[in-house]
Amino acid sequence: MLKRKLGDLEVSELGFGTMSFASSYGSSPDHQEAIRTIRGAYELGVTLFDTAEAYGPFTNEELVGEALAPIRESVVIATKFGWNIDPETGERQPGLNSRPDHIKRATAGMLKRLGTDHIDLLYQHRVDPEVPIEDVAGSVKELVHEGKVRHFGLSEAAAETIRRAHAVLPVAAIQSEYSLWTRDPEPEILPVCEELSIGFVPWSPLGQGFLTGKIPAKTEFDSADWRSRFPRFTPEAMQANQALVDLLNRVAARKQATPAQVALAWLLAQKPWIVPIPGTRRLDRVEENIGAAGVVLTPGDLAEIEEAASAISVQGARLPEAILKLSYK
Repeated sequence: MLKRKLGDLEVSELGFGTMSFASSYGSSPDHQEAIRTIRGAYELGVTLFDTAEAYGPFTNEELVGEALAPIRESVVIATKFGWNIDPETGERQPGLNSRPDHIKRATAGMLKRLGTDHIDLLYQHRVDPEVPIEDVAGSVKELVHEGKVRHFGLSEAAAETIRRAHAVLPVAAIQSEYSLWTRDPEPEILPVCEELSIGFVPWSPLGQGFLTGKIPAKTEFDSADWRSRFPRFTPEAMQANQALVDLLNRVAARKQATPAQVALAWLLAQKPWIVPIPGTRRLDRVEENIGAAGVVLTPGDLAEIEEAASAISVQGARLPEAILKLSYK
């Protein structure tokens, strides 16, 4: 697989988001099967693996650490701090917590769970309005000087916040939701990334699975599946948003590809420093996603997609209001 740069950090052009191995989409999958899938992704060329302390909490980092232990020096591990989670017990408290002392304690726990002496890319999961971003960046800078962290990232941060953080410690990557049905980063975030030579990592590049074309409007989600609470996954919204899947299907048929591959290829074609991190529990889906790197979208294809997509009004907020209000701070 070809490589791309997130700041100075070189990674595979497609990464792997591992949150799906937590309970976000219902019951967690078999442990050994999860390890087989993660290691299989590496064998297929993936070098960037994304996790977070909040996934579980803690259990996802432990899984990723175990899966990648035999190949640790050949991969890039990204994880995240920022929710108000007790670093020792994993007990969740309301709200966010990016106080400097908490960041250091959280990082110590991450290193232990991941079974490593350094974190390649450490993100602030959400911007904490109670803690100046300069203090957050300064705390991560100390961890960099101590050798515990290699690169710094922000998730769902606003343009001005990115600038302020970058002035204290170079930001390698911004991670925000971005796909054909979530284009919020385009007006302000992507231009700042380009200006400051910061990489961009789209989470949920397949729209929590919707853009694969495998979630019909009549789908009923298990109550444990977080999509059951998402406005964009009501039957009415999914029915309206099927127009995007129809567009992807039309292009996919011409390219002898799948809708998922076209959705990922579209992201790869936007900027050379964009690295999507699709997640899945199945190795065959990993292989399908990686196949997106071989789908060539011509300027004509991209223009066609842009014209058609611009005429589609995506229905439903991308996240529940309580989470959405924490974005772009």
